[in-house]
Amino acid sequence: MGGPFTLAQIASQLGGRIAGDPGVLIHQVGSLEGAGRGQIAFVSSLKYHAKLSTTGASAVVLAAEAEALTALPRIVCDDPYSYFAHVSQLFNPRFTQAAGVHPSASIAPTAVLGARVSIGAGCAIGAGVTIGDDSCLYPGVVVYHGCRIGARAIVHSGVVIGADGFGIASESGRWLKIPQIGAVAIGDDVEIGANTTIDRGAMDDTMIGDGVKLDNQIQIGHNCRVGAHTAVAGCVAVAGSAEIGSHCRIGAGALILGHLSICDHAHVSADTVISHSIRKPGTYTGMFPADEHASWARNTAVVRQLADLVERVRALEKRLQEKEKGNG
Repeated sequence: MGGPFTLAQIASQLGGRIAGDPGVLIHQVGSLEGAGRGQIAFVSSLKYHAKLSTTGASAVVLAAEAEALTALPRIVCDDPYSYFAHVSQLFNPRFTQAAGVHPSASIAPTAVLGARVSIGAGCAIGAGVTIGDDSCLYPGVVVYHGCRIGARAIVHSGVVIGADGFGIASESGRWLKIPQIGAVAIGDDVEIGANTTIDRGAMDDTMIGDGVKLDNQIQIGHNCRVGAHTAVAGCVAVAGSAEIGSHCRIGAGALILGHLSICDHAHVSADTVISHSIRKPGTYTGMFPADEHASWARNTAVVRQLADLVERVRALEKRLQEKEKGNG
């Protein structure tokens, strides 16, 4: 654990403007509700001002618009949420396994591991795999043959990279397996949560861009592409050959159907089903209960026209009111 640091020392490393005593000593971060003496909390929205007035924290991080709401020593910055993340990193350096390969791990002779790579207990690294410098694979990770992981990756326990994609063809009432001859290519600074699976490509590689953050229990299908710095929350399922742009945010439990594309800077709300391509940045939300398919399709078609129907009703109401006035 890092620290303790004074407010002045924190600001000297991270920036921001200090209001109040710069010498107050901070030992750890905390929440507004639970923080006590020697801890620093943060305020990301004015809706938390009531909690700010009762917090036991010794200092807070907040935006200029909230500065006057407390007399506590404080660091004023443009983005309290991201600033607090940096503060937390100061006090809580990321735990990593020691560099090297655990004796119980299985590493193919043709695998290439970069400098200071850490391979945890029970990992299995296949033939021709490459793993970049300073990457950390926690216990139980499996990387199939030919897959590539960039530098500074964090891969949590239970992750499977490069299993066969779901490629099958129907022939005379039976399923015929389509060989999955692509691989998985993962960029630099990627983090992959526990029990997430990323399938290898059918012919071309499945691609995960630089800086992508994947939560736990996500399924990425074969030949998908996820653009740089996109964040995907838990239990999302992405069907094969879907393309997700850069700087997207995908909420927990969302479903993204195959062979469609999502543009850069799109935000998909939790539990939303994306059934068509998204070509305009923005936030997309949609939830429907299950129904017989034909009925569901009819109702969906109606829902998509609701805005136009509302405008037509308003126009009709206005004409009716004008007519009534004329008759009056």
